Amino acid sequence: QVQLVESGGGLVQAGGSLRLSCVVSGNFFSINAITWHRQAPGKQREFVAVIIKGGHTNYANSVKGRFTISRDNDKNTVYLEMNSLKPEDTAVYYCAASTTTTSWGQGTQVTVSS
Repeated sequence: QVQLVESGGGLVQAGGSLRLSCVVSGNFFSINAITWHRQAPGKQREFVAVIIKGGHTNYANSVKGRFTISRDNDKNTVYLEMNSLKPEDTAVYYCAASTTTTSWGQGTQVTVSS
């Protein structure tokens, strides 16, 4: 099992940028994939981006071209670089790691003002 801690959220104006971090403790190399999800008030949690063990990435259509997921194996950290932020990106952002089970972080709040 692994533990995840997100950070980097905050308040930003529309058009701005933020970089979220997800620090993973435990066996980083046992992880098959790390995903970012988000949950806006009153809405279901939704997929944002994924990076799998081989380095392949995929994104939700709503963030494609604006968000970039990457990882630093030396720091056991996965990042979500978010550019050209929109008010509709406002949500709590969670990272999750898939091994034989799925582990979730506690989330970090991102608020984009118009």
